[in-house]
Amino acid sequence: MYLIKSPLLLKWYYPSLLWNKSRTEKVIYLTFDDGPIPNVTDFVLKTLKAFSAKATFFCIGDNIVKHPDVYAQVINDGHAIGNHTFNHLKGWKTDDETYIQNTLKCQALTQSNLFRPPYGRIKKSQIKSLKSLVVSPDSRLKTQNSQLNIIMWDVLSGDFDINLSPEKCYQNVIKHTENGSIIVFHDSLKAFDRLAYALPRVLKYFADKGFTFSTL
Repeated sequence: MYLIKSPLLLKWYYPSLLWNKSRTEKVIYLTFDDGPIPNVTDFVLKTLKAFSAKATFFCIGDNIVKHPDVYAQVINDGHAIGNHTFNHLKGWKTDDETYIQNTLKCQALTQSNLFRPPYGRIKKSQIKSLKSLVVSPDSRLKTQNSQLNIIMWDVLSGDFDINLSPEKCYQNVIKHTENGSIIVFHDSLKAFDRLAYALPRVLKYFADKGFTFSTL
């Protein structure tokens, strides 16, 4: 069970997390979780480039270690990087110390001021600990010394759902996206069938309507 559109109640309960950006500008924030993965991430990068679109990639540390060339290409193409823990931990089922240390292990690789909790599940105690971290700058990513920003989403494509049709995945995005929406796709093998269908169509649909695609 998952919600395509993040409800206002959830945004109210977690006010320190970023759910969407300004509703006044025709800008969309595409995000990709769980990579980098050979072939899948490569497809995403190629598709984004075709539309002159920029995006944010929330990377798993273990995948960065396994696929450094793909990770380097994401950065070289001018996209933003986010921390997604080293081992894709579920915060609700992980003690705080283990969760924070696993996040820091990934942080050593990403050096990003952006963090997204896997599954969107994180305890308030974990939020407090992460918010207290000071992120060091990384010249590759052009980041500055700052607080870690915890990023959620406005629209969940559902591409991870193997029971969802590619067309339904596409419809989920175009029906619920608005100005400033943060949209979640997954550059993973599990999501690839739906991602490959929906992503280029989403990009074309909103590009034709005058939207731009930016990094967080």
